[in-house]
Amino acid sequence: MKVVRLKITNFRSIKSAELHFNGHALIVGPNNVGKSTICEALDLVLGPDRISKFPPVEEFDFHNAHYLAPAAIEGEEPTPVPIKIEVVLVDISPEVENRCGQHLEFWHSTERRTLNEGEADAANPPLVVSCLRLETEAVYNPEEDEFEAKTCYSHSPNGEPGELDKVSKEVKRLFGFLYLRAVRTGSRALSLERGSLLDVILRLRGSRAGLWEKAIERLRNLDIEKDATHLQPVLKSIEARLGRYIASDVDGRTTKLHVSQLTREHLRKTMAFFLSMSKEQTPVPFQQVGTGTLNVLVLALLSFIAELKPASVIFAMEEPEIAVPPHTQRRIADYLLHNTTQAFATSHSPYVIERFEPEQTLLLSRGPDSSVTAMKVSDAGGLKGNDFKRFARRGLTECMLGKGAIVVEGLTEFHALPVAARKLEESDASLQPLDIAGAAFFDAESEGSMPKFGTFFKALGLKTFSFYDSMPRPPEKKKLFTDAFDVDCEHAHTGFEALIVSEMSLDRLWAFLDDLRMTGDNGNFTIPAMRPVDADLKKLARSALDGSKGAGWAARLFEGSTVAELPPTVTGFLKQVYAAFPKPADIPVEVAMAVMPAKPAAEVGAVLPAA
Repeated sequence: MKVVRLKITNFRSIKSAELHFNGHALIVGPNNVGKSTICEALDLVLGPDRISKFPPVEEFDFHNAHYLAPAAIEGEEPTPVPIKIEVVLVDISPEVENRCGQHLEFWHSTERRTLNEGEADAANPPLVVSCLRLETEAVYNPEEDEFEAKTCYSHSPNGEPGELDKVSKEVKRLFGFLYLRAVRTGSRALSLERGSLLDVILRLRGSRAGLWEKAIERLRNLDIEKDATHLQPVLKSIEARLGRYIASDVDGRTTKLHVSQLTREHLRKTMAFFLSMSKEQTPVPFQQVGTGTLNVLVLALLSFIAELKPASVIFAMEEPEIAVPPHTQRRIADYLLHNTTQAFATSHSPYVIERFEPEQTLLLSRGPDSSVTAMKVSDAGGLKGNDFKRFARRGLTECMLGKGAIVVEGLTEFHALPVAARKLEESDASLQPLDIAGAAFFDAESEGSMPKFGTFFKALGLKTFSFYDSMPRPPEKKKLFTDAFDVDCEHAHTGFEALIVSEMSLDRLWAFLDDLRMTGDNGNFTIPAMRPVDADLKKLARSALDGSKGAGWAARLFEGSTVAELPPTVTGFLKQVYAAFPKPADIPVEVAMAVMPAKPAAEVGAVLPAA
């Protein structure tokens, strides 16, 4: 089974969203855009255990904690504002179809909608397929003073008008939905608490029969006082004192120590999974192993579950790259793509992102009204799939997840311009650092490739900037640049090295070359001990920079320069970038103090140093 549509209203960071999926989906975007909220919404509708929690939702699960609307008329009670989440499933398994046949509807795959009453003639495959539409509603109940939630079939033909049939936990288990919450799942993945991954495996394999009864009986018969003789006098003394107030007709001892409360619920919480990762290591509780190992263990459990439910497995996984090396990240992504019916993954890692096709990659964006929309990366245009995969690790994904892309034509500029930017930021506190602004540098590797990357980034909603050499260009080619970039900077020089030699002082150039010679970093490049005449010095500096593009000499030159010594063309261009990302105004201290909650005097005194 697969999810093809998800609608969200008033849930967590999302005021409204309607997202469409076609198989596997990689969900990317900046922090706090709603990636985790989407996974949580799927879990609320499809997860068999999520809605059974008490309470199933809390105040801040409602958008801006808005779960009560003010009364329209003074004196009336406020109106509850619900969370609403709808999921449309297609490729319904025969088992689910048998259980939920009366609730099936029809989904038009090209128009991306369910058919309405009276459209039976349009229900023709392959464009129209059967679907199951589910909706979860969570609301605050003022009478009970608690939050409630339920999942129902949107199409409930046999119920009372206006009433929908509930989806049982048993049916939800047939969907095969599993949710891995980044690091958070690991803390209980191998416990036996209800809903844990190990509990799911035991349930699927039917291996729980007799487990608790036998374990409780063994623990009941375990004499832990046998080797603690010093405890017996204490316990007998307690029994004697207890007998002064409460009569007992029990023969022998009335007290006994056990390692648990001897109930299955308490055992679920106290039983621990131990493992060792090397020959010399004594087994330790699984939470004590490294985070990376723990995440891989969780993946192993998930793969076990997938093999137990081959007909339908829908994975939602947050940031599978956390604390694991690149090769493991790739294996996780490949597993999701090839061994699940459908996978939803969020990620910031290029090693994960590159494994998904552009048409499977959804870039989220947030509107001013907290609405969230998704754009397929393949719809951005400009780039072919091969370009996307090739450059995913070379800054493409960093730019995609930011707000601005500064596209340069070569490695020299890619290394040198960030140094100049840092110099500017260190000398001017009014500038917002580009890293914080979300503006990243990108090496297109050639001047001819720059427009396609600029077009791609611009289509994704980023602010785009170009910086490249001067050369004769026909008007139609120049137009490619001006269309692709918000700020198009074709500097006046035929090469970046020519720009540096032309615009930087001879004293700075010689100091740089002399430092290379003194440190021996010049390698096979000959630098005289005496400073050449000005014309020869310029030639020498140009030759050094031209011949050592990969060595980062231009960046090293900028590193040793003051802001005043940097090329004006470079600093002028960067100031245009900074102008597009102005630094937010600082909040005055008195305003910040005014909005801080007041602390009791005793607490304030506790944090103040003694006089």
